[in-house]
Amino acid sequence: MTGVIVYGQEQLSLRDRADELYRTYEYANAAALYTRLADSKRPRLSDLERLADCYARMKDYEAAENWYARVVAMEGSEAENLLRYGEVLKMNAKYAEAKKQLEAYAAKTGDRDGVAVQLAGCDSALVWMADPTVHRLRNEGVNTSLSEFSVFPAGDKVYYAGEPDGHMRGAGTYGWTGNSFLRVYTADRGADNGLSNAVIADEGINNVPYHIGPVAADAAGTTLYVTRTYPGKEGSVTREERRKYRTHKLELYIYTQGDGGSWKATPFPYNKVEEYSVGHAALSRDGSILYFVSDMPGGQGGTDIWYSERQGDGSWGAPVNAGEQINSSGNELFPNIGPDGRLYYSSDGFAGMGGLDVFEATGSNQQWAAPRNLRFPVNSPGDDFAYLLTYEGEEGLAGYLSSNRKGGRGSDDIYSFTYEKPKLIILLRGTASDKNTTNRLADVSVTLYDGTREIVAKKRTDESGTFEFVLDRDKSYTVLGQKEKYHGDSAKVSTLGITDSDTLEVALLLEPVFEVGKTFELENIYYDFDRHNIRPDAAAILDELVRTLRDNPTLKIELSSHTDSRGSDAYNEALSQRRAQSAVDYLVSRGIARDRMVAKGYGETRLVNDCGNGVPCSREQHQANRRTEVTVLEY
Repeated sequence: MTGVIVYGQEQLSLRDRADELYRTYEYANAAALYTRLADSKRPRLSDLERLADCYARMKDYEAAENWYARVVAMEGSEAENLLRYGEVLKMNAKYAEAKKQLEAYAAKTGDRDGVAVQLAGCDSALVWMADPTVHRLRNEGVNTSLSEFSVFPAGDKVYYAGEPDGHMRGAGTYGWTGNSFLRVYTADRGADNGLSNAVIADEGINNVPYHIGPVAADAAGTTLYVTRTYPGKEGSVTREERRKYRTHKLELYIYTQGDGGSWKATPFPYNKVEEYSVGHAALSRDGSILYFVSDMPGGQGGTDIWYSERQGDGSWGAPVNAGEQINSSGNELFPNIGPDGRLYYSSDGFAGMGGLDVFEATGSNQQWAAPRNLRFPVNSPGDDFAYLLTYEGEEGLAGYLSSNRKGGRGSDDIYSFTYEKPKLIILLRGTASDKNTTNRLADVSVTLYDGTREIVAKKRTDESGTFEFVLDRDKSYTVLGQKEKYHGDSAKVSTLGITDSDTLEVALLLEPVFEVGKTFELENIYYDFDRHNIRPDAAAILDELVRTLRDNPTLKIELSSHTDSRGSDAYNEALSQRRAQSAVDYLVSRGIARDRMVAKGYGETRLVNDCGNGVPCSREQHQANRRTEVTVLEY
């Protein structure tokens, strides 16, 4: 009761409430309040910075990009915001745009060395996304809305690490996420590497108080090398990011299975949790070398790959750093040894697409060839790691990968993959043109998305305004074209039912938006009958207008709504005004300043056909009058 009186004595302001939610990691609720604060003529830079950061932490990188675009344009914005904006652009696979922001950061701070690897990664990613490898990824059914990662096969089953759904008895809770500590799972493994029937592994493996996993096993499956993670004293962990808590206080334990099937855990002799971490084990094919990850003294950077050699008495020798060829000044994590002895691992210290990228290297011990990035789509703008081959032969490759890329089910997901040249070729050939002049447009950014809106490939049109993609069978795609000073255009493409090699064609028509007084229609903006709320299908169309406004910051528009003639004139005018205002409000919520837009409802005063009051018309004729239009006011 006393607490109620105290809160009543001092009413928190909107900003105080937003800041408190931000401090307690309630980013979705904080973002809603910061959006209201941002919707003013002179918003505070700090409010917009936190709003952008909220969306980045919620992994809504599209919204984060919108807000950072405004942040970096504001007076007093620090150079650090250019770096964050560049990182968000990379998460959205906008590498050319990210490079501009990183270059601006380097120019403003003089710290070009600090972003050199990121800049090199942007250049490489543009090439890799234009020409993807033939890896085909499948999100596995064992994934949940939480984290699952690091598959290791053991016969017809696999081990992997995951967050239990709900508060598992005895698992405890990780303070930042509120989720249970990581546990080791097992799942059945099908002939096609599909995973099913996931269950928590034997209690003898999981009987520890904190994070446990990932797991590696010897050829017989009777010895496990298990990483056990201690995040520090209660309340000391300040970052949720996987790379942080997995490289903080790791210990490696060796589990041996007795005759009765029970597991006995023995600490790796070189654990020293009070000084450094040891974990993420991988055995050489013959079992004589144990590779692992550690930040012990004597390394090249953050966490490095080290190894120990098996001694004559079966013990492991003193750790040796695997060398500067495969280790960087950044973090190396999640090593695995392939069937032919190649090393696969993840790093954020070499040029890559963003976050952790997967690399391969040939060699052993301290002698390695230069690592090779496995390119897109193995790598993505997110974190890609725990790459493991289960098959390697003349027909191709198969295995598993873990990633937190966009389009997944949870924070980290397990993907199975295959790598084989397609038996038939389906090409998509397209053109991009100016909608008004029909002239072909060069340097249009064209993105190919799959049915879950995940990027399949990305490139720019050539000098003749053409582009080409290779498609898979039995898939649905969306192709989107974008160019500065134009409103983007998209088209749907399907290969369902195609059984022979074929070539599909598509024409993208981009609307120029730089002419004052120019009006163009936003196609397929539909409202429920007698309603003005923004439906999900309408939001997808409005998001493209958000991008147009964001990428053309001097553009000001009138957004108008029109009805058909059914209903009274006064009612239709009021309804159309509410619809136009709802559309503007949606654009504001996605980061566009309100003073750049005017909402106007014209009701039935601007019909595009003769379907006026009392004139019998078809549903299609009436639908032509129910439209949303954009008119350029200033540019």
